[in-house]
Amino acid sequence: QVQLVESGGGLVQAGGSLRLSCAASGRTFSSYAMGWFRQAPGKEREFVCSINWSGGSTKYADSVKGRFTIFRDNAKDTVRLQMNSLKPEDTAVYYCALRRHVTYSSDYGAYDYWGQGTQVTVSS
Repeated sequence: QVQLVESGGGLVQAGGSLRLSCAASGRTFSSYAMGWFRQAPGKEREFVCSINWSGGSTKYADSVKGRFTIFRDNAKDTVRLQMNSLKPEDTAVYYCALRRHVTYSSDYGAYDYWGQGTQVTVSS
């Protein structure tokens, strides 16, 4: 089993920054791809970004490209999401997810384990 615990969410003004963290335990974290997804009220969960096992390859949704950065520290079994220039439309619950594969995916169904989510609220 894998446990994923997100932290770092909160309330921030538009234009501000937040850094989310996801700590993993229970399996060989460094062997697997990781992703971040988000879900706003009344909307489906959507892909935000993902990173391969080594951190050498990443993918971003167009809506966050240039503003968000995903990176991982395999020595600490942690993946982080740096969010800059936040907009009100970034408001959502953010989830980290682990895929039991070395390469990433933007497909929600490709991930095997999920965290409980952390709320990010961006005020205008």
